[in-house]
Amino acid sequence: MSRPPQWVQMLGSLLVAAAIVAIAIVVVTAHFGPASSAELEAREERLELREEIVEERQEAREERREEGR
Repeated sequence: MSRPPQWVQMLGSLLVAAAIVAIAIVVVTAHFGPASSAELEAREERLELREEIVEERQEAREERREEGR
């Protein structure tokens, strides 16, 4: 049995390497999600801002109730 030409071996190795990289990207993306850390931080900041607004509204309602008594 003769060996395949060197370029065929090289091409096969490159295809296998590309497949390994693609699989690694898919696995990491599935595990961590597509969001970047900047997007996650922005999402956290928006959530905190919403919570602060809700708290301020509740405090304002309570103050109005107390003033009305």
